[in-house]
Amino acid sequence: MSVITISNQEEFDSKVLKAAKPVLVDFWAPWCGPCKMVAPEVEAVAQTYEGQAVVAKVNVDEQQQIASQYGVMSIPTLVVLKDGQEINRIVGYRPRKDIGAVIERAL
Repeated sequence: MSVITISNQEEFDSKVLKAAKPVLVDFWAPWCGPCKMVAPEVEAVAQTYEGQAVVAKVNVDEQQQIASQYGVMSIPTLVVLKDGQEINRIVGYRPRKDIGAVIERAL
């Protein structure tokens, strides 16, 4: 499984909020340099935790409502949700080991 791209609120509700596993949501935008740097780290984490966690991407330009719902002020912002509730957040670039550590805590 690779990273899920969320294209609307319904998809966010069904694939993220109702997920049986912890979810890492990457809030990003195509023009954001640090977002491009963190993308391969997020991709690697998705492969490492395949079957244990869900990894989703939300383009803040296209999904402003979801971004504002989570108070995303700067990107990249990585939000970890469990049972639909936010349990952790990383703002800015982090290497995959740091991102993996927040998923570990959610498992």
